[in-house]
Amino acid sequence: MHPLEKKILQLLTDNKLLIDREAVLVGVSAGTDSMALFHLLAGFGKALPLKVTAVYVDHGLRPSETEAEANLVQEAAVRLAAGFALVRVDVRGEAARQKKSLEHMARDLRYQAFDQVAAQVGAGKIAVAHTADDQAEEIIIRMLRGAGRGGFSGMRMIRANRIIRPLLTTPKEEILVYLQDRNIPFLEDSSNQDLRFLRNQVRLEVLPFLERYNPAVRETLRRSAAILQDEEDLLAEESARCWHELALVDKGSVDGGPEVTIMTGKLMELHPALQRRVAERMLLTMEARPDSRQIEHFISLAREGQGNAQLHFSGGLRIRKHKGQLICSYPQGKGAGRGDLS
Repeated sequence: MHPLEKKILQLLTDNKLLIDREAVLVGVSAGTDSMALFHLLAGFGKALPLKVTAVYVDHGLRPSETEAEANLVQEAAVRLAAGFALVRVDVRGEAARQKKSLEHMARDLRYQAFDQVAAQVGAGKIAVAHTADDQAEEIIIRMLRGAGRGGFSGMRMIRANRIIRPLLTTPKEEILVYLQDRNIPFLEDSSNQDLRFLRNQVRLEVLPFLERYNPAVRETLRRSAAILQDEEDLLAEESARCWHELALVDKGSVDGGPEVTIMTGKLMELHPALQRRVAERMLLTMEARPDSRQIEHFISLAREGQGNAQLHFSGGLRIRKHKGQLICSYPQGKGAGRGDLS
């Protein structure tokens, strides 16, 4: 067995990512990382027999390359006695309609395609080929976008008990050695060199620049992420306990949305880090996207706001201070107005 095969088999077993004879879908683009992952999962044989289906998603962005990529993945599926599915999506059209970036839209549609095929073949897990190098890139991107502590902890090896990333601790160089040793063909995606995309800028420009000052910066970022994940788990446990002690949730009506009541005094007794966590959970419970500016305004209202003072957030969300409570609701229905915070 190849060293990388031993490593990934041990990782799958230790972390209980997959079990014998489990059906798993693998996102395969025909590039280095996904072709390696596909061959690894489909090639364990008796050591870890799996029902593997490869899915190639044609985003409609590179028509001159996608046919060759899809054919390569399908040929590999035949050799490996695995399933194969091809899904075509209209990234450009949907991005225009939904006013999202091509990167964002491509990701959304890709995972929708994965979910669709997983349901068809009865796969409970979806394996994607994010590597240790991708983890380092992701942390930089999240830093640039102003993520909080949770964002800095990077991607998880398993998300929602469904999305798994078996290569997340494997550097790119190990994958390239495996492909060469096993004589596995792959194709390079030309868009990986397109500097219009932030991820490519980080990979091709930012990280090489940082390596001039710390040649091991990728490993440093990965180690920091691993530490933050452990600390993030502990903080999440503590904030969940606090939430149950000081928040009351009324699911409300479909049109009006939920209502959350938070005890102001108890909130102010918490450490500021936990206060922010409670505010973030409130926004999520209210089906609003957490925003650092909104979180700080919420905490300021709890700390300094007079009785009956209000905050007006976008989408009709209102926060009212009344008799030692913060009442979070949609008094005029969801979407009934924009926020007035500057």
